[in-house]
Amino acid sequence: MKGDISANLPAGTLLFTAYGDAYLQLNQHRHDTGLYIHKNTITTPWGPERLSQLTIEQLRPLIESPPEVLILGTGRTTAFPNADILDYMAEYHIGFECMDSRAAARTYNILVGEGRTVSAAMLLPGAKK
Repeated sequence: MKGDISANLPAGTLLFTAYGDAYLQLNQHRHDTGLYIHKNTITTPWGPERLSQLTIEQLRPLIESPPEVLILGTGRTTAFPNADILDYMAEYHIGFECMDSRAAARTYNILVGEGRTVSAAMLLPGAKK
Protein backbone atom coordinates (compact mmCIF):
# COMPACT_ATOMS: atom_id res chain seq x y z
CA MET A 1 0.00 0.00 0.00
CA LYS A 2 1.35 3.41 -0.96
CA GLY A 3 0.42 6.66 0.72
CA ASP A 4 1.25 10.31 0.33
CA ILE A 5 3.16 11.49 3.40
CA SER A 6 4.00 14.97 2.09
CA ALA A 7 2.57 17.95 3.90
CA ASN A 8 -0.67 19.28 2.45
CA LEU A 9 0.06 22.99 2.87
CA PRO A 10 -1.92 25.93 1.52
CA ALA A 11 -0.51 27.59 -1.59
CA GLY A 12 1.85 30.41 -0.68
CA THR A 13 3.00 28.86 2.59
CA LEU A 14 6.50 30.15 3.24
CA LEU A 15 9.17 27.47 3.53
CA PHE A 16 12.95 27.61 3.44
CA THR A 17 14.17 26.14 0.17
CA ALA A 18 17.92 26.85 0.44
CA TYR A 19 20.55 28.65 2.48
CA GLY A 20 24.22 29.56 2.41
CA ASP A 21 26.49 31.58 4.68
CA ALA A 22 25.28 34.86 3.17
CA TYR A 23 21.65 34.14 2.26
CA LEU A 24 18.36 32.50 3.18
CA GLN A 25 15.96 31.38 0.48
CA LEU A 26 12.20 31.13 0.95
CA ASN A 27 9.98 29.74 -1.82
CA GLN A 28 12.78 30.26 -4.33
CA HIS A 29 13.25 33.94 -3.36
CA ARG A 30 16.72 34.74 -2.05
CA HIS A 31 17.25 37.10 0.90
CA ASP A 32 20.72 38.48 1.65
CA THR A 33 19.90 39.86 5.10
CA GLY A 34 18.50 38.55 8.35
CA LEU A 35 14.72 38.22 8.38
CA TYR A 36 11.77 37.04 10.34
CA ILE A 37 8.70 35.11 9.32
CA HIS A 38 5.54 35.75 11.31
CA LYS A 39 2.00 34.86 10.29
CA ASN A 40 3.36 33.65 6.92
CA THR A 41 4.79 37.11 6.16
CA ILE A 42 8.47 37.90 5.68
CA THR A 43 10.03 41.01 7.21
CA THR A 44 13.42 41.80 5.75
CA PRO A 45 15.87 43.27 6.40
CA TRP A 46 15.60 42.40 10.06
CA GLY A 47 17.80 42.13 13.07
CA PRO A 48 21.39 42.42 13.96
CA GLU A 49 24.38 41.09 12.07
CA ARG A 50 25.52 39.25 15.22
CA LEU A 51 23.59 37.54 18.01
CA SER A 52 25.33 39.72 20.61
CA GLN A 53 23.57 42.75 19.02
CA LEU A 54 20.04 41.30 19.35
CA THR A 55 17.62 43.45 21.35
CA ILE A 56 14.21 42.92 22.89
CA GLU A 57 12.85 45.63 20.60
CA GLN A 58 13.80 43.53 17.55
CA LEU A 59 11.73 40.61 18.89
CA ARG A 60 8.74 42.64 20.05
CA PRO A 61 6.76 42.44 16.74
CA LEU A 62 6.80 38.65 17.02
CA ILE A 63 5.31 38.73 20.51
CA GLU A 64 2.46 41.18 19.89
CA SER A 65 0.50 38.33 18.33
CA PRO A 66 2.46 35.38 19.68
CA PRO A 67 3.09 32.14 17.85
CA GLU A 68 3.00 28.75 19.52
CA VAL A 69 6.76 28.46 18.89
CA LEU A 70 9.39 31.07 18.07
CA ILE A 71 12.62 29.77 16.54
CA LEU A 72 15.70 31.96 16.73
CA GLY A 73 18.31 31.15 14.09
CA THR A 74 21.54 32.25 15.77
CA GLY A 75 23.91 32.18 12.81
CA ARG A 76 26.88 29.87 12.36
CA THR A 77 26.57 28.12 15.74
CA THR A 78 23.89 27.44 18.30
CA ALA A 79 24.02 30.14 20.96
CA PHE A 80 21.69 31.93 23.32
CA PRO A 81 20.86 35.63 23.53
CA ASN A 82 21.57 37.59 26.69
CA ALA A 83 19.66 36.94 29.92
CA ASP A 84 17.39 39.99 29.46
CA ILE A 85 16.04 38.54 26.22
CA LEU A 86 15.61 35.07 27.70
CA ASP A 87 13.71 36.56 30.67
CA TYR A 88 11.53 38.62 28.31
CA MET A 89 10.61 35.55 26.28
CA ALA A 90 9.86 33.53 29.43
CA GLU A 91 7.29 36.16 30.49
CA TYR A 92 5.16 35.33 27.44
CA HIS A 93 5.17 31.52 27.86
CA ILE A 94 5.98 30.95 24.20
CA GLY A 95 8.05 27.98 23.08
CA PHE A 96 11.40 29.64 22.34
CA GLU A 97 14.09 27.61 20.62
CA CYS A 98 17.59 28.80 19.75
CA MET A 99 19.65 26.91 17.17
CA ASP A 100 22.10 27.58 14.38
CA SER A 101 20.36 29.14 11.39
CA ARG A 102 20.64 26.06 9.18
CA ALA A 103 18.97 23.83 11.78
CA ALA A 104 16.43 26.59 12.47
CA ALA A 105 15.39 26.65 8.79
CA ARG A 106 14.89 22.89 8.72
CA THR A 107 13.02 22.88 12.04
CA TYR A 108 10.76 25.72 10.89
CA ASN A 109 9.81 23.73 7.77
CA ILE A 110 9.05 20.62 9.83
CA LEU A 111 6.85 22.50 12.31
CA VAL A 112 4.96 24.30 9.52
CA GLY A 113 4.44 20.92 7.84
CA GLU A 114 2.92 19.65 11.11
CA GLY A 115 0.45 22.54 11.07
CA ARG A 116 2.02 24.31 14.06
CA THR A 117 1.82 28.08 14.52
CA VAL A 118 5.51 28.93 14.26
CA SER A 119 7.54 32.05 13.64
CA ALA A 120 11.26 32.31 12.90
CA ALA A 121 13.71 35.14 13.53
CA MET A 122 16.82 34.38 11.50
CA LEU A 123 20.35 35.71 11.42
CA LEU A 124 22.20 34.78 8.25
CA PRO A 125 23.74 31.30 8.51
CA GLY A 126 27.27 32.73 8.43
CA ALA A 127 26.67 35.20 11.29
CA LYS A 128 28.93 34.95 14.30
CA LYS A 129 28.17 35.49 17.97
